[in-house]
Amino acid sequence: MVKHSNPSRVYSIDVNPAAVHFMRENTRINEAYGVVVPMLGDAKKVVEERLHGIADMVLMPLPEKAFEYLPHVLLAIKKTGGLVHYYDFEHAKKGENSVEKVRTKVTKRLESLGVAFDFSFGRVVRPTGPNWYQVVLDISIKH
Repeated sequence: MVKHSNPSRVYSIDVNPAAVHFMRENTRINEAYGVVVPMLGDAKKVVEERLHGIADMVLMPLPEKAFEYLPHVLLAIKKTGGLVHYYDFEHAKKGENSVEKVRTKVTKRLESLGVAFDFSFGRVVRPTGPNWYQVVLDISIKH
C-alpha cells in the first residue's frame, strides 16, 4: 500500500505482539521506515491517547470489531474530514441486501454520534457462510 499510494505516514496498530514484530520486519524489508509506524496496543486506546485528528483515511480491516470501534475511529479523522474503509459481517436472507443492511446499521450509529457523512462505495467482499457476507463500505466523514 505504501509503495503505491505514497502516504506521508501510516500508523499500523495491532494488539498482537507477534503481528507488530512482523510489521516492523515488513517495514524494514520494504524500506518504509519513517512512513509506516507499527504500534502495539488496542486501537481504541492508541487512537484516544496518541492519534487524535491526524488521519485522512482509516482502514478497519477487522469486521468482528469494526462497529464497536467506529466511534473511536472518528477521533482519528482530521477536522477537515476523511475516509473510513469499514468492513463488517452481515446476515442476509434471500431477497435481503447485505450491503444495505450494513449501511442502515452504520447510518444509525453515525447519526447518533452527530457525524455528517455519506457512503462513497459499498459491496459484498465475499460470502463467509450460509447467508453470511463480508461487506465493505467507504464512508466519507465530514466533521
